[in-house]
Amino acid sequence: MHTQPSPFELHAWKEGNRHNYSAGWKGVSPEFGEITLTCPLPRTSAESIVSELRGGLLPTASFETRGAHAEGLVLPALNRSTLRVGERMVYVSRNRFGATLDQRALALRYAGDHYRLAALDKRGYVLSRAADDEDPGVTVTVRETGRGRNRRLTVRTAGRAEGGDLALALIFAGVDRSALTRIGAVKAGLSRVTHFWTESQY
Repeated sequence: MHTQPSPFELHAWKEGNRHNYSAGWKGVSPEFGEITLTCPLPRTSAESIVSELRGGLLPTASFETRGAHAEGLVLPALNRSTLRVGERMVYVSRNRFGATLDQRALALRYAGDHYRLAALDKRGYVLSRAADDEDPGVTVTVRETGRGRNRRLTVRTAGRAEGGDLALALIFAGVDRSALTRIGAVKAGLSRVTHFWTESQY
């Protein structure tokens, strides 16, 4: 079902204690119903961290990072990750050596469609589905505003979207996207230089 979604907001929530803590975003889309993003889910393994999106007419989406590095993460990160929407795997690629926001954007392939996810800054990003012969494409912009208990995500869509488009866009609100930003590009560049310098000493 393709429709033109109205703008909506998701509000920050958290519950539980340090042994059974959950947090994330909740809200209602007029067209797709109640939406809950849990980021992350309570851990079942030190080497896995998962964010999950559920609710309404959206397919369930999950983003998981696995590996020894996952133990120190607050949110799933882009390295060694797996993204699923519904029963489908989403294939993700990126240019780790990109110096600009455009060059560092993620390329995604889901259900035969091609998408691009780019950072606007550290608090906002945009997901675009490429146009084809049957559809002009769609753009979903997600931006975090406010502080503390007043934090919220504003979601605006340009074009006709389906549930998979929104699920794919919103799951990234539960992911560490810093590697896609300008600061992330600088840090990654410094990390590479340090790594190469260290290797050259042996």
